Amino acid sequence: MVDSWERARHILEAAGLDPGHLAHLAPLTGGTYNTVEELRLTDGTRYVLKIPPAAATPGLRHERRLLVSEAEFYHSAAQAGVPAPRLVSMGDDFLLMTACPGDTWDGTLTDAEQTALRRELGSRTARLHRVTGPGFGYPSGALGPLAPDWRTAFTTMFDAVLDDARRYGARLPRPVDAVARTARSAYGALDEVTVPCLVHFDLWRGNILVDRSGGDARIGGLIDGERMFWGDPLADFVSLALLGDIRQDEAFLAGYREAGGRARFDTPARLRLALYRAYLYLIMLTETIPREVGEQQERWVQEAVAPELVAALDEIEGASRPPRERTS
Repeated sequence: MVDSWERARHILEAAGLDPGHLAHLAPLTGGTYNTVEELRLTDGTRYVLKIPPAAATPGLRHERRLLVSEAEFYHSAAQAGVPAPRLVSMGDDFLLMTACPGDTWDGTLTDAEQTALRRELGSRTARLHRVTGPGFGYPSGALGPLAPDWRTAFTTMFDAVLDDARRYGARLPRPVDAVARTARSAYGALDEVTVPCLVHFDLWRGNILVDRSGGDARIGGLIDGERMFWGDPLADFVSLALLGDIRQDEAFLAGYREAGGRARFDTPARLRLALYRAYLYLIMLTETIPREVGEQQERWVQEAVAPELVAALDEIEGASRPPRERTS
């Protein structure tokens, strides 16, 4: 087994930094896939090092080469002027980035602070969504090359997680084939998306750092961009309102629209949003098998996530069902 300090020094040297200045190394918790460590140099500079699991480690199909997607996100966030880690160096088996100021968004914030932060988050997200890519899908190439249209890309993504669910025998609230049939009924709505925009797809509070160093609580950085893809900006609204409804988040939507983001919720948009909810919740239900989560986490997923998958599928079925004819 490679010693963590030895590995960190080697990576620092490869990045053009003096490995002899490494003063502190400690694991960072909260992630469930990669190994994440904080590196601190003698001058106080902080970096974050990510190491992916071994190639033979069980995972979902889209999780191959996640660090490629994460690096793409940080490059794009810099382009958009959104606070996020800055890529320092990367290789096939590591990603070294700067550390952002602040701590994970938690329950210590006042209502007024949360409202202000949600408005700021809306503005930051709208700026991210202005960045466009060369095609649709995961830049990692885990599911193949980028697609020329969003329907091709998203149906490939959705089919991949359904295949994962079958392969691992995931405990879903409905049979895999039934989920697939319901999703297919809404695929026509995907054709409205014609521009491949930057989508983080994991913007729950655990990936938002709050910085108080200047007095007021501000967003210090959007982190863990490994799930990013080029697609429909609407897809980001799922994790931004994880297990909830973004339409109820008035502060976020106000900030998003003020910064030029489009947030319409007509029937095609609602169908797409339901598809993206179903996709994320399928991932959350299926990944419990290869991750070998404990009994408590499995219980939470079944109690909290499974009903949300059913609700998303029900919404698709309700919107796709033709209206009843009136009878005299």
